[in-house]
Amino acid sequence: MDYQEINARTIDKWVEEGWEWGKPIDHETYLKTLNGEWDVKLTPVKYVPHEWFGELKNRKVLGLASGGAQQMPIFAALGAKCTVLDYSDTQLESERITAQREGYDIEIIKADMSKPLPFEDECFDLIFHPVANCYIEEVKPLWKECFRILKHGGILLSGLDNGINYLFNENEKEVVNSLPFNPLKNPEQMKQLEDGDSGIQFSHTLDEQINGQLEAGFILKALYEDTNGEGYLHEMNIPCFIATKSVKE
Repeated sequence: MDYQEINARTIDKWVEEGWEWGKPIDHETYLKTLNGEWDVKLTPVKYVPHEWFGELKNRKVLGLASGGAQQMPIFAALGAKCTVLDYSDTQLESERITAQREGYDIEIIKADMSKPLPFEDECFDLIFHPVANCYIEEVKPLWKECFRILKHGGILLSGLDNGINYLFNENEKEVVNSLPFNPLKNPEQMKQLEDGDSGIQFSHTLDEQINGQLEAGFILKALYEDTNGEGYLHEMNIPCFIATKSVKE
């Protein structure tokens, strides 16, 4: 089985078990957004600054690996024309149900972001990509695809794992792995993921994550770091994620 098929099935299972990132927003949150009260996350704890988005009304927004109806209903309530791409059936079903409940339109695409994205050149104003590329082996091709499908002046907002989480054991107090973490090339790392029901995950360097965006043609405009939100590394205030705003000029 392709590792992405394993990941899609794993995420479906997590959602059914009550995974935090698989719980769609409720009706009250949607109504608050209509009244101008809203926030979304790219990483576990911190909210994305509103100024990162610019004007959303009538803008074409892609939620890239962003299924689950946590962010796209917010953007729809703010007047954006939304498309969501994900490979999880349960995450996409949440998008359908929430859109039907609130009465907005959304284009829902089931696809694998490790392959060429199924969109024409320069068709989106903004791409919202929360932490998810830790589930694909190669990220630089994804940045090239993002650059291709964004319009000039378009914005790429990304949540990025910096690799630190993959160094430690379950209690986050002992270093047990070297980097890169690539279970397709390391049987012991694969066993760790299987034992933890963690899907197939990969560490990525800042060269891949941030310089990869620059190599694709983006201009980096802003960033911030964030923690896991729970666990020992979080208690020690060790950042394990980075959120970036990049622009195609």
